[in-house]
Amino acid sequence: MHQPTPPFAAPDTSAAGGRTTLPSLAVSLAHARSRGSGQGQNLGPPTARTRPGAPLSSAWPGTKGVTPRSAPSATFRRSGELPPAHKTMIGVALPGLVISTEHGQLTGLGLEGFYRAGRRLLSRCRLRVAGREPLPSQARMTDAHRARFVGTLRTSSAPGPDPDVMVERTRDADGTERITLRSWSPHPLRLPVEVDLGTDLADLGSIAAGRAGPALSASVHASGLRWSGAGGGASVTAVPPPADALASAGLLRWEFLLPPGGSTSLELRVRPDGVGPLRAVGRTAADPLASAHATGDDPAVPALLRTSIEDLRALLLRDPAHPADVHLAAGVPWRCGLAPAEALAAARMTLPLGTRLAAGTLRALARTQHRGPGPRYGMIPGPRRDTGPHLPPGCTGTEATLLFPVLLAEARRWGLCEHETQELMPAAERCLAWLRTTAGDGTYVPDPHPGGPVRCDTQARAHRAALLGAELLDDFGRPGGDGLRQFAGRLRTSFQRDFWIDDPAGGRPAAARAPDGRLVPHLSSAAAHLLDTGLLGGGAPAPGLLDPVQTDRLARLLGSPAMDSGWGLRGLAEKEAGYNPFGHRAGAVRVQETAIAVAGLAAAGHEKEAGSLLRGVVAAAGTFGHRLPEMYAGEQRTDAGAPLPHPAACRPAATAAAAGVLLLTTLAGIRPDAPAKTVTLRPVRDAPLGELGLTGLRVAGAPFSIRVSRLGLAMVEEAAAGLQLGA
Repeated sequence: MHQPTPPFAAPDTSAAGGRTTLPSLAVSLAHARSRGSGQGQNLGPPTARTRPGAPLSSAWPGTKGVTPRSAPSATFRRSGELPPAHKTMIGVALPGLVISTEHGQLTGLGLEGFYRAGRRLLSRCRLRVAGREPLPSQARMTDAHRARFVGTLRTSSAPGPDPDVMVERTRDADGTERITLRSWSPHPLRLPVEVDLGTDLADLGSIAAGRAGPALSASVHASGLRWSGAGGGASVTAVPPPADALASAGLLRWEFLLPPGGSTSLELRVRPDGVGPLRAVGRTAADPLASAHATGDDPAVPALLRTSIEDLRALLLRDPAHPADVHLAAGVPWRCGLAPAEALAAARMTLPLGTRLAAGTLRALARTQHRGPGPRYGMIPGPRRDTGPHLPPGCTGTEATLLFPVLLAEARRWGLCEHETQELMPAAERCLAWLRTTAGDGTYVPDPHPGGPVRCDTQARAHRAALLGAELLDDFGRPGGDGLRQFAGRLRTSFQRDFWIDDPAGGRPAAARAPDGRLVPHLSSAAAHLLDTGLLGGGAPAPGLLDPVQTDRLARLLGSPAMDSGWGLRGLAEKEAGYNPFGHRAGAVRVQETAIAVAGLAAAGHEKEAGSLLRGVVAAAGTFGHRLPEMYAGEQRTDAGAPLPHPAACRPAATAAAAGVLLLTTLAGIRPDAPAKTVTLRPVRDAPLGELGLTGLRVAGAPFSIRVSRLGLAMVEEAAAGLQLGA
């Protein structure tokens, strides 16, 4: 056992509190994809990156400090000046986006506009009826891809203060806007309608960095207007065609005659040049996610599952070179590309909705895997990411490489067919070979960069990958399983000795070890990964790195007021140096890690702590319209309060939406083993949300429905033929 030394300080290598260096904001989605590296496909603030091969941090002996890649300071916005996203309404049907504010008009300011593949096709769409803008009355998202705005007008013929015209606008991420006028006047109304249109055709990264450029001149095109720029062109067509189209002013005009109580509509269609209507993956037969539903005592439960699935569908993308393979984008508006570690994590959390997403994600990432000779053989590339104030940036490629065989092994338990699993086995073997090579003759998996720390959560991931990977190799008659289990055993024994810090309260796991053996003692949400052990055959949870006493102590720490904010798990304990309730990994509630903690605590039998965190996130979801952001402030919950949004958080985000699925399915405790045709149920006994019903899940390739009573008893209501209830 070890006593801690004072915390190591790492320089801030991130922008926007651990998000991204500013140059990456200016990378368009199309350009990022063209690089084909499997990384860097994000438009906004996801990661902290440093020069390849550069030392990580002055905190680690023998290294020098490092700063992010340089950028012309006069060209880019500072991170604090990023356009805020938390007050916007974002419709998503990737590669389409539409970003609005609650007043309903698109003004061309900030992030507002219609986007396709990261480029803003239309930035301004201002409606005037009878010479006036409608008075905003209501704005809400009706679906993941559609927003509805309602406004009113009082015409000159209306007696008294009551409005007599209602204006409804439905705005869809597929590039359409439908405007409907309804008259409540007892007299016929002649209403001139005018729409003011414009765009800059800027990419989202440039907009976020404050470099959108001027509005472009329009030309009349068909039944609307068209704009051209260096990056291509876009057009708006109207149905019915306008009576007048004024290119110089960017105006389309109509005149409608509404009878008493009558209505009329017009539709605007926004398209990039040479591209047809958008067919988002989540709205086609290629959708890989089951249409599951929830019922229960808690009215938030059905809405949370429904919205989580809608958001996941909205974030689906096809692999450009292999359209049959579908994966999730990281989040909107900043991260509309593939982030390997998060795509794998989200696919794993959504296995109860089927294995097709997991298979597509695994195939897409297998194609990015390093296969050349050298220490990176078998590694899935990924950018570096800020890990808080006490540690240098971490490598998401390490996370992805260790998660790949885990997702494959667990997808097989949930029902991935033998043929698809066999196809992906070589890539999983390469990941496991990288693990053994990186650990070498030592016990631990270090950072892949010289002078980096040995991280607690990396060892948890490596241990899980070794155990699940060994079983996968055994099941397919491949060599190496025994060696991986022996490695896992040595890692477990050493970790319990080398990473545990004794103190009068019962101790805690260290966050990391420096190369000279000193411990980093801070408590963060990364410790929750120690409870995420993985699923073995027969529905048995794999052993973890901690012994039972240490597991009990960690559960109490995660459930303490220092970590449990009442809205979820803080990224850093409240009393730790460097705590910031808005810090990306320094105190904000990260929904993904809260869900991991809930699932791990429940599996370990610590249901009180799991239930408290679960109820906090479900309550927070209600304040966000059940569309969970990737993070929000870790301020302590009060009776009349609400969680504070983070202005740079993605919403929707793949891991947050997937966490909604994991949180609810954790309550049912479903542990399948499709190859053995069994499913084991370990529901949370104290039923923290009361009675819960889940229908339309997928186990062993067939619909699966389950009900959990208020007493914590589970009953299977629908399952695949031949699937037996395990002990």
